[in-house]
Amino acid sequence: MDKPVHFAFLLMQDFTHLALSCAIEPLRLANLVSGRRLFRWSLLSEDGRSANCSNGATTLTDGGLASLTRTDRLFVVAGNNVQRHVSSPVLAFLRRERAAGTPLGGICSGAYVLARAGFLSGIETCVHWSYHDIFAEQFPDVPLRRGVFSADGPVLTAAGGTAAADLMLHLITRDHGRDLALAVADQMLDSGLREAGAAQRISLQGRHGCRNRHLARAVEIMHSAIEAPQRPCEIAEELGISVRQLERLFMRYLGTTPKRYQTELRLERARNLVMQTELSIIEIAMACGFTSPSHFSKLYRSRFGISPGFSRSEPATQTLNLVRTGICSIQSAPVGSQQNARLTA
Repeated sequence: MDKPVHFAFLLMQDFTHLALSCAIEPLRLANLVSGRRLFRWSLLSEDGRSANCSNGATTLTDGGLASLTRTDRLFVVAGNNVQRHVSSPVLAFLRRERAAGTPLGGICSGAYVLARAGFLSGIETCVHWSYHDIFAEQFPDVPLRRGVFSADGPVLTAAGGTAAADLMLHLITRDHGRDLALAVADQMLDSGLREAGAAQRISLQGRHGCRNRHLARAVEIMHSAIEAPQRPCEIAEELGISVRQLERLFMRYLGTTPKRYQTELRLERARNLVMQTELSIIEIAMACGFTSPSHFSKLYRSRFGISPGFSRSEPATQTLNLVRTGICSIQSAPVGSQQNARLTA
């Protein structure tokens, strides 16, 4: 009988519990459904004892950063504030394992750790959408995929959350066939096998019931031009419609104007960079298309209720992380409200 494939999961502090569960449960269910021990796994942490989840729970681990033996793949699982937890011992451990030939992977912001170690240059990578901005600034040589996982190159990556299950189902399909993967998906009450290129975020159509191709293309243009935002008249000209038509589409489906929607996108990116990088406020303002730092700070405070500088303090960062995960909300008005009507680019 073939030996079971062994996966080791290195848990960074503040790792995402959902992502870890979605990585391990398909392996467990594959063993259950097949009646064979196809997979086994172990959990690692820097101190060799435990790691704290972003939800506040503590997970006991099987070992620390000693050299691995008979490990078929090492996955780094991370979550919030990953850049604070990347230590020299962790990077040294990963480099030793890579030199020893251990295949590597990253789940959620685990890809950030691998990028810091220098392993992702030129390799198509999937990371949680909230980390796309920090990758663009810190790792411009890492080509990001917008899908849920990447399994084509030497380093496997999954964007986090349920995308970890998608990656594992892909590996089960590859090694043991589609029938077993479908049986595992049935056990998980999953409706099917998502392909690698599936979108991470709910589409404009799914979010607003909008099928208008002009609006979808306008939003795509805005997302791709954060640093040098185009004016509504330029976007309308590229789409071959009038500015008035563009404004009607945004107001009908999104309840806001094109200019206001674009400002929201830029401020969301700015918030990510404030919380996740050490870039100066001026650098962040420029990276998000704001030519005046003082004007940027004013818009930021109006949108999020605090200044960019205060966002970097520990309590504020924790609050904004809770906002991102939907646990609490900042008292600011939604797009299209009177408060945001005062936002100007």
